Amino acid sequence: MPGVSTLEIEVSLVSNKGFWLLLDNEELFVAYSDFPWFKQATIDEITTIDRPSSNHLYWPKLDVDLAVESIRNPALYPLISKPTSVLSRTRPI
Repeated sequence: MPGVSTLEIEVSLVSNKGFWLLLDNEELFVAYSDFPWFKQATIDEITTIDRPSSNHLYWPKLDVDLAVESIRNPALYPLISKPTSVLSRTRPI
C-alpha cells in the first residue's frame, strides 16, 4: 500500500489572468493564455490537484496532465491542443 504523499502543492491565488501554484518552496504562475484548459474552470476544479511525482501534476476534475517544467517554461512546450470554437452554421432561407 502506498504511503502518504509528502509532495506539497497548493493554489494560493486565482485571478482573471491565471493562478499561482505553490510547489514545495517554489511559486509558479499558470497563465490562462498558456494553459487555456483552466480559463473556464471553477475554483474547485483548479484547486483539486494530484501530484503523482515531483514533475507531474494532474487535475482529475478537468482531466489535465502537466509536467511542472511546462509551467516553469511554457515557451519550450508549445500548445498542441487548442480549445475549439463553435462553428457558425448557415441556415437555409
